[in-house]
Amino acid sequence: MPSEIPENLIADASILFSFFKVNSSRRDVFKRLLEQECKLSSPDFVSKELSSNKPDIMKFAKINEGEFDDVMSELNNDLGEFKKSEYEKFLPEANKISPHGKGTKDDPYFALALAFNFPIWSDEAAFKLQSRVRVFTTAELLKLLEEPSDKPAPEETSDSRAE
Repeated sequence: MPSEIPENLIADASILFSFFKVNSSRRDVFKRLLEQECKLSSPDFVSKELSSNKPDIMKFAKINEGEFDDVMSELNNDLGEFKKSEYEKFLPEANKISPHGKGTKDDPYFALALAFNFPIWSDEAAFKLQSRVRVFTTAELLKLLEEPSDKPAPEETSDSRAE
């Protein structure tokens, strides 16, 4: 496993579904990744999918409609989206490595990963059955976030006035 947090990650829909639950470990990891300047993104259909599942998400997260809208707005601000045209030519190749067969909703995640060489954040074990695209689980990201940084703390940097 890499010893540093990726600069870019593609978050799958199940990760984003959990973002609505205030005390979710996935939400905590999402926030901490942003603090580490990791850019999180997904295919643009994901926000529509989340909106269309609003009643289920509200029930799952135990939130009301106003809270859903607030969280959705926050998510829209923090999550980059890629249009299909940006990864479309990689869909045939993605379909070959996608773990659930032809034409599934997994294909765009793999196509996006192939198009931009970004890893995927997913807790779906089947995503790791292929070797072309790096897949991080929430537990792996949490472990990376808990590792001490290789960057020196401000007090450890040399003072240019002493030279």
